[in-house]
Amino acid sequence: MAQSSVKKVVPIYVVSGGRGVAGHTMVNSLLIQYPENKFPIVVIPNIQTPEKIEETVLKVKKANGVLTHTMVNTKLRQILIESCNRNGVKEIDFMGGLANFIEQDLGMESVNVPGLYSRINSLYFERIEAIEYTMSQDDGINPERLKGAEIILAGVSRSGKTPLSVYMSMFGWKVANVPLVFGLEPPPELFQIDPRRVFGLSIKINYLISQRHKRLAQMRNLNNQSYIDQAAVRNEIRYADMIFERGHFTKINVTNKPIETSANEIIGHISDRFGQQERKHQAPEA
Repeated sequence: MAQSSVKKVVPIYVVSGGRGVAGHTMVNSLLIQYPENKFPIVVIPNIQTPEKIEETVLKVKKANGVLTHTMVNTKLRQILIESCNRNGVKEIDFMGGLANFIEQDLGMESVNVPGLYSRINSLYFERIEAIEYTMSQDDGINPERLKGAEIILAGVSRSGKTPLSVYMSMFGWKVANVPLVFGLEPPPELFQIDPRRVFGLSIKINYLISQRHKRLAQMRNLNNQSYIDQAAVRNEIRYADMIFERGHFTKINVTNKPIETSANEIIGHISDRFGQQERKHQAPEA
């Protein structure tokens, strides 16, 4: 008789003194090698006392699960391992082997602070998140997500919205930009957010037409005369000014300015309006 092909499934618990991100990543990195796995993964973060350890081990035992852990505190790690052994819970230690080597063989002493890696690298991850948000909000995409922006730029085509947005996002700011097109109503969400976060990019007509000439040359599309027609461009600029006034947005003149200068002007306004708790990182002076 053929053997049963039923595979046992057990819950995998990820226990951590911090947020459990490292352990969760490690478990998923392994499980991806088993495409048919249906193991439920449960993260139990912030386990920092012997009482919480015992409570957690008993919870895993009741669920017939396996306990993985990334405890960096040497004392708590040992308490966790002893509790698992005492209660008959299978435990997998992701940190102990290397930590024991560093401490016992190399003679170094741990500071035993959970979540330290995340704290030290929070600025990096914050910037990555800001860049991803900014790219997803470029050129008016996803207007329903404008409320998540810390800075919103509005302006006509070739006023520098995208490069300025991306530049500020590299310093951790979530920036969205909204194109203003003559005759088309902007998304209603633009007028539903705090106007102190919205900046209208003002630009002189001759400089704007020059930038558009360059763009058409790059695209090899010199037949688009309406894009560089002085009367048409003037109407676009007037329309943008009307939108800025209607929304009570702050106008920033970007004519022939380095990105760094415009960025610092905008970030200065945000810091003044919302205080230093708004964090962040000033761009280098131009």
